[in-house]
Amino acid sequence: MADVIDYKIIGDDMQIVEIELDPNESVRAEAGAMMYMGPGIKMQTSTGGGVLKGLKRAFTGESFFITSFTHEGHDKGFVAFGAPYPGKVLALDLAKHGGRFLCQKDSFLCAAKGIEIEVALTKKIGAGLFGGEGFILQRLTGDGMAFVHAGGTLIEKELRTGETLRVDTGCLAAFSETVDYDIQLASGFKNALFGGEGLVLAALRGPGTVYLQSLPFSRLADRMVAAASSRNRGESKGAGGFGDSALGSLLGGNRSF
Repeated sequence: MADVIDYKIIGDDMQIVEIELDPNESVRAEAGAMMYMGPGIKMQTSTGGGVLKGLKRAFTGESFFITSFTHEGHDKGFVAFGAPYPGKVLALDLAKHGGRFLCQKDSFLCAAKGIEIEVALTKKIGAGLFGGEGFILQRLTGDGMAFVHAGGTLIEKELRTGETLRVDTGCLAAFSETVDYDIQLASGFKNALFGGEGLVLAALRGPGTVYLQSLPFSRLADRMVAAASSRNRGESKGAGGFGDSALGSLLGGNRSF
């Protein structure tokens, strides 16, 4: 049974979650996610249950190691965790979702002691081969609180039985295990090649809860790489290009004022 923890989510667009712990309560977190902690908190980094569990986490994009934070003091303790890129922190009470929830790989942030992170493959091989984000998902299991992070704005959709939703594969952050997940080819030859949305979409069918993210990290990274490539081409031709933009300055390219 998972520890019962209290928490509060702080911030708007770059959120963190602060966990309140009673004596002997623990929370587990992705390595490197901790921001600050109070007195009496003891850290212990391990594989979280053996080499096999560590490998399973690494397979889903997380660190091989996981860190446990246990409050060994007498009063209330606290520890806070932050996401690695701008976005929202999603609090999931797994007891209200049948004890299981699926989320995109590398989205796990932290969870009460007793929550397990498992590998979940998509039900259909086509979804894995052509789904854009790969066929590996994370399955969170247990009866307590778990926290995942999503990029940009977080949108919740409650699908009725048989209701469908088509989503860019990268924008699918997390969903109930009762939701059927498959891929669907983009309609129209020109849409697939020139629409900028990729060849496939994630096709979801209810019932269940779906959480979407407006800015997946993969999309942000692609834009930054494209902008950097454009800048490099501009420099090779003697043009200012991307280096003259404000974003170029932020990335360290243009320092002329």
